[in-house]
Amino acid sequence: MKIGPIEVWPPVVLAPMAGITNAPFRVLCREQGAGLFVCEMITTRALVERNPKTLKMIRFDASERPRSIQLYGVDPGIVGRAVRMIAEEDLADHIDLNFGCPVPKVTRRGGGSALPYKRNLLRSILRQAVANAGALPVTMKMRIGIDEEHLTYLDAGRIAVEEGVAAVALHARTARQHYGGTADWSAIARLKEAVPEIPVLGNGDIWCADDALRMVAETGCDGVVVGRGCLGRPWLFRDLETAFNGGGERVTPSLGEVADVMARHAEGLTEVFDVERYAIADFRKHVGWYLKGFTVGTELRRELATAESLDGLRESLAKLERDQPWPPNTDTPRGKSGERDRVHLPDGWLDDPWDGVVPEDAESGISGG
Repeated sequence: MKIGPIEVWPPVVLAPMAGITNAPFRVLCREQGAGLFVCEMITTRALVERNPKTLKMIRFDASERPRSIQLYGVDPGIVGRAVRMIAEEDLADHIDLNFGCPVPKVTRRGGGSALPYKRNLLRSILRQAVANAGALPVTMKMRIGIDEEHLTYLDAGRIAVEEGVAAVALHARTARQHYGGTADWSAIARLKEAVPEIPVLGNGDIWCADDALRMVAETGCDGVVVGRGCLGRPWLFRDLETAFNGGGERVTPSLGEVADVMARHAEGLTEVFDVERYAIADFRKHVGWYLKGFTVGTELRRELATAESLDGLRESLAKLERDQPWPPNTDTPRGKSGERDRVHLPDGWLDDPWDGVVPEDAESGISGG
């Protein structure tokens, strides 16, 4: 699969996930298998303002090539400035634009998965991004639409082609579905038929390598984007590489091997956070994902999930039964799930799908990573 000048094999992309896909986690995933590994979503306003937290978030490990940044923005001018800054200052090799985030603080300002409903605003953002990217490929990630009555993905895909976007990724859920229900892979197939000129990547309900192969076979998509399926499972990328190369072997680490990865993950986070206890606190959310399916006592799980220092975490990890084998039937949903009653949108957002006006205060209060 080619994304602009970048050759990607296997055709696998790590989805940007807030608070998850920082450099330590990306490095763990990249060590397991090849692909494209995207950093956490970065707000364009924060980037052009050179927010210190944001500048720290876009640092890449020396081993990371190509470097991929995902940007979120609502104002075409600010998006263009952010893209130009990345290109001119050699901050990344690939830029992805977020039109898929379903969280209320984003959609209520017209951003994320709400934005493609405004076709002309979407076009303006894409035009500014591509025009300022120089030789860097620009891609976009989106959802099917706001809800079942307001589907946007086919129009958005055609606009992307017309504006020179190098590839599109579709999370086959609506914003209202959030992360609940079942992804509609048939929408990925329809998008591929609608925009054969560029690669189409599918996203949604890939919990194991066999799911990825099945998605490609059923939809004709050019590659896959993996999000929640790799939570606590960076070795999924080794499975994916093996699968796309025709192999049937799958990684089944023992609990001891998982514990070693957990320790490395936590150690890496101490290099990202200025204070060790903040790093360990950030790591706590990963504990349940790593241990899913293993037999671990309630008290020891509590110790691991409440550790306050790296040494304390290591002491608790040393208590795990290292020889315990990989548990069966663990290729099941991980991370957040559940649908929403409604999608929070700016007042009057659904009145005119062709309105290209930037919502008032769209960028205010969203400075930061």
